[in-house]
Amino acid sequence: MLTDTHCHLAEPLLLHDLPAVLAQAAAVDVCRFIVPATCRADFNAVLSLHRVPDIQIALGIHPWFAGEAVKSDFNELERLLIKHSHAFVGEIGLDFHDKNLLKSSREQQTECLLQQLQLAEKLKRPVIIHNLKSSAALMTAVRETGFQQGGIVHAFSGSLEEAQAFINHGLMIGIGSLLLNPNARKVRQAVTLLPAEHLVFETDSPFMLPKNEGINSPANVRRVAEIAADLRGVCLADLAEQTEANVSRLLAFQLA
Repeated sequence: MLTDTHCHLAEPLLLHDLPAVLAQAAAVDVCRFIVPATCRADFNAVLSLHRVPDIQIALGIHPWFAGEAVKSDFNELERLLIKHSHAFVGEIGLDFHDKNLLKSSREQQTECLLQQLQLAEKLKRPVIIHNLKSSAALMTAVRETGFQQGGIVHAFSGSLEEAQAFINHGLMIGIGSLLLNPNARKVRQAVTLLPAEHLVFETDSPFMLPKNEGINSPANVRRVAEIAADLRGVCLADLAEQTEANVSRLLAFQLA
């Protein structure tokens, strides 16, 4: 069995045909899913999935939307997280790519992240973290808030040193569809050399595929896992057993 630890099943491209999407995934043994929100307007669509078997939800404000977030959005986020005690906090984080800083400034993103890390620590929830060109600032935010609840740094694309810094703070490394690109050297090195007990797999569907390859779907997490197993020189079943144990550890907060 495999888990897609980051898929936007509430996006219309997938939601309109969700039974078929889930059936396609099940056909290749992808049977669990973590579905994050990105902004307040996304909350209800994501919440609509929380009763679907084997779907875990996350509620949060993505850094792209930090510039438009207001106090009432954070109040609503806290209210919903308290009501839905099984939910992760996410997708949160930082994105310092030049084009994305036009959507939300570094200052806006950082303040949004700090508030949500503090909330996640207060409610003892794991987080789903978006990170693009912002690893040092993310580490600073984690230290400043004293965040210790764990979670996933999704769509990892950085160096081994960056991965190890996140691992040292109790976070897992999400290996995603970037691995399908044979030229993605850093992520291929990371999945080859990092200890398997700190890895999980994802697609970020319906995004992250070249346009000529169509719409990404959770079934592609199988391709990600197969490439990871090949790079590590292990059988897929053994690697899947470890990464599924990692996901189960993340979900264990629900039983505490």
